[in-house]
Amino acid sequence: MKKKRMAGQAGYHAMLMPGMIFLIIFNVVPMFGILMAFEDYLPAKGIFHSAWVGLENFKYMLEIPDSMIILRNTLIIAIGKIVLGTIVPICFALLLNEIRNKLMKKGIQTVVYLPHFLSWAVLAAIVVNIFDYNGPINSLIQSMGHDPILFLGSNTWFRKILIGTDVWKEFGYGSIVYLAALTGIDPGLHEAAAIDGANRFQRLRHITLPGIMPIIMLMVAMNLGNILNAGFDQVFNLYNPIVYETGDIIDTYVYRVGLLGQQYSFATAIGLLKSIVGCTLLLSANGFAKKFANMQIF
Repeated sequence: MKKKRMAGQAGYHAMLMPGMIFLIIFNVVPMFGILMAFEDYLPAKGIFHSAWVGLENFKYMLEIPDSMIILRNTLIIAIGKIVLGTIVPICFALLLNEIRNKLMKKGIQTVVYLPHFLSWAVLAAIVVNIFDYNGPINSLIQSMGHDPILFLGSNTWFRKILIGTDVWKEFGYGSIVYLAALTGIDPGLHEAAAIDGANRFQRLRHITLPGIMPIIMLMVAMNLGNILNAGFDQVFNLYNPIVYETGDIIDTYVYRVGLLGQQYSFATAIGLLKSIVGCTLLLSANGFAKKFANMQIF
């Protein structure tokens, strides 16, 4: 019986095989590279012949003055994106769900989904032009009698622009899961509440939000694993040395130190520590989701 069942599933395993091979080659095999974090790696000697230094790279990482600045920047930007990237899609989904004109609803959905499919290599040029010293935002500011602002060269504004533009890019696509959750709420609950005299806000508070709360908690739990991922592609395409103080994150620092500075062992140690923290947070979030929402990520 077992052999017959396995034979019946052979086709499915064959379909999975290319993806598994791809995963092993590009995700599992490179994991051996974490050995560089514990070595004074030299490309000429290779991983297996470079000098073993133990935890020296990790100690150095915690001693350099830049480490706390980079960690702080990463946490502020990542947390800002997670918080607003959760609240804005929920609000948008709730508002879009109230539209009864299907043509208008689909039109709005299409417009707000589009930025998600554009890379930051393209969107960065748009953002730079919009916030340029002679761009439309500064033209509006000047028309109101104020001096123009160098937004992308200001440590006051740079983080806000990063968070705001990322939320703008992703909130439409991120609202899909909440719109799907809203369709699972029994319309009879709203009808009964309306008959009992509940207004729209009361129905939203006591029916709609509790109905999608498990999905909200699940999405928040999944996003916690990205607490140290502040978005390399976005930051790399928008930042410059003037805003390193507030815009330099772990990924961009690893790129400069590891690839440009050729400090491969040090960069690997930073990446490994980041991965461990992210994995720990993801496992913790999965436990909380199971305990409080009775849902699991895996």
